[in-house]
Amino acid sequence: MPSYSFTLNGKQVTVEAPADMPLLWVLRDLLNVTGPKYGCGVGACRACTSHLDGDEIQPCVVKVADCAGREVTTIEGLADGDRLHPVQQAWIDCDVAQCGFCQPGQIMAAAALLKKTSRPTDADIDGIENVCRCGTYSRIREAINKAAATS
Repeated sequence: MPSYSFTLNGKQVTVEAPADMPLLWVLRDLLNVTGPKYGCGVGACRACTSHLDGDEIQPCVVKVADCAGREVTTIEGLADGDRLHPVQQAWIDCDVAQCGFCQPGQIMAAAALLKKTSRPTDADIDGIENVCRCGTYSRIREAINKAAATS
């Protein structure tokens, strides 16, 4: 079986996996990184949203072979040690989470947006396609705006 090495949340990892195995299964089943959630398996719900070389991805549709030599960041790697990322802190301050299932993906999508657009408009925020089954979209918008104001 082939092996693939990449940086995961700042640490070098190597896994043996089929080339076409989705990164989500590598993260969850082989590396025990459970922040990215399985929701749909086709990239539609975006509960698994993570970053690849700083860009937003859905690891349920990205093959592990496509990650070799690259940098993968999940919700577990977003904070800087004990210092939360501004989006994570805003999520807490705005009491965004209800059930919490989609929140790692929501936070990662918001962090990617703020990396590209430091002062997002409502239209920019509306461009986030992550599904929240509990409908906390107004609190998500509030938290993104709060994080943008503190960044």
